[in-house]
Amino acid sequence: MEYIGIGIVILVVIAFFKTVRIVPQKTAYVIERLGQYSRTLDAGFYILIPFLDKVSYKRSLKEEAIDVAQQNCITKDNVSIGVDGILYIQVVDAKRSAYGIEDYKYATSQIAQTTMRSIFGTFDLDETFKARDTINLKVVQAVDEASDPWGVKVTRYEVKDIEPPQSIIESMEKQMKAERDKRAVIAESEGEKQSEINRAEGKRQAMIAESEGEKQKRINEAEGKAAEIEKVAEATARGIAKIAMGIGKENGKDAVNLRIAEQYIKEFGNLAKQNNTMIIPTTLSDISGFVASAVKVIDTVKEKKEKIGALS
Repeated sequence: MEYIGIGIVILVVIAFFKTVRIVPQKTAYVIERLGQYSRTLDAGFYILIPFLDKVSYKRSLKEEAIDVAQQNCITKDNVSIGVDGILYIQVVDAKRSAYGIEDYKYATSQIAQTTMRSIFGTFDLDETFKARDTINLKVVQAVDEASDPWGVKVTRYEVKDIEPPQSIIESMEKQMKAERDKRAVIAESEGEKQSEINRAEGKRQAMIAESEGEKQKRINEAEGKAAEIEKVAEATARGIAKIAMGIGKENGKDAVNLRIAEQYIKEFGNLAKQNNTMIIPTTLSDISGFVASAVKVIDTVKEKKEKIGALS
């Protein structure tokens, strides 16, 4: 009887574990009854029929990352490159993922590889480095459409690495070096060009400043000469006025005659010294005639001055 009791306890324990199921959050259980699909259990507490119901498949409803192994792809310009990526999928229907295909993870990764090969064949090598977003989108669309009957949703795909052949890498490095050298030469020439422009502009500004200075110098010199002429004219006018006033005084005219005669004789003397020849007037009366002419001019100046004084 003791053994029977122990056996009954064991059967009760086994029955308990066979009938009671607690499904975690973001998990689905596929239940079969006598080998046929019965139902899908979402998160919660459930009691099954012992020995009839069975949890055949457990599916995580979380997003999963599947590594897509590296493979060789031929680009549009016939370059063989190694490409690997990562695929993100999520089970949205546990029943279809269980009965639609044997291994949905393996199947989706294989579709991603074949799709990636065909898509890379539509791009040149240089374009593959620029069109990663386009490639990722096309892979997602193709794999998602193919995996829909399996109850799997492809959320995104990312190209991890693109590895060209070593010869292509060396050629690309040479091309980049040539491009850098080209930009350096262009930058240097632009610098020289700007330097020449700056020097020319500086020279132009210097010439303008020099011409402005020369202009101001000439203006100053002209103003100085004009002031000098004006001062000389004023002094001459004052001298003439004083002479005219002196003529009007007593014996003024005789003094003027004497002064004129002295100047006349002096000039003839200077002329004779320069030419080493003595020049004597034809008649001595020329001196008196010259003096008389000078006296006449002085009288005329005096009369004009008196008229001006009377008018003022």
